Order: sequence, then C-alpha cells, then structure tokens
Amino acid sequence: MYQKDYILRMIAMLIKFLGEVLGLIKKGELKEAADKLEEGYNTFLREDASFFHNIPADKLTQKLIQEHNYTNGHLEILAELFNAEAGLRLARDDKHGSLEFSEKSLILFEFVDKEYKTFSEERIRKMEDIRMRIKELSSTIK
Repeated sequence: MYQKDYILRMIAMLIKFLGEVLGLIKKGELKEAADKLEEGYNTFLREDASFFHNIPADKLTQKLIQEHNYTNGHLEILAELFNAEAGLRLARDDKHGSLEFSEKSLILFEFVDKEYKTFSEERIRKMEDIRMRIKELSSTIK
C-alpha cells in the first residue's frame, strides 16, 4: 500500500515536472529548460545527466539493470527524461542530439513496454511519436 502510494506520487511529480520542462521549451526558455532537466535527472534518478548521457544506446538497459539495479520504473522515468531532452535538442536545432536521445528514449520505452506486459495507450502513442521524430530526423540528417 505504501509502495503504491509512493509510486503514484512519483508519477504525479514526473508529469508535472515534464509539463514544466515542455512549457519552458515552447516559450523558448531553453537554458531554463536544460537546467530543469538536469535537476530532473538528480531528483528522480539520483544521478547527474552526464552519467546517463554517456551510456551507449546499445548498453542502456543492460548497464542500468545489471550494474546499477535500476527497475523498470526507473527506466520509464529515464525514457521520459530522454524524450524531453530530445525535444530540447530539437528546439536548439541540434538534430544529431535530438536523434540520439530519441533513439535512447525509444529503446527504453520499448524495453519497458515488453517487460511490463500491460497495455498502455499513452506509452504506445509516445513510442509512435518518437518513431516519427526519428524517421524525420534521419531523413534530414543524411
């Protein structure tokens, strides 16, 4: 019961947090959005952003689960943060960075979707949006 309450509070905090970050990006306050995202990595995952940024995409789940004991819940939070990071990079016209974080976000969302074995319409929609962003970025970068 307490565990469930804690998880629900964390989800509510994350949703509010992501809304604030996206709002800053839409207003063009990119420095503030970047600072807020850095704060999010520390608040929700207890590591600074560079720790996660430096993990290669193909080693994300293995490294975080096996070496750092992260749960699927942690991975889903990181997927959300990476997705917001991709949006920030795109707003800064950093297409390569946006593509990198979009791909990392998608890897984590797909892993979580497979592991949870529960249907989430919102997660499916986010994965589709990310796939579309990856396709668009890939075609403009090459």
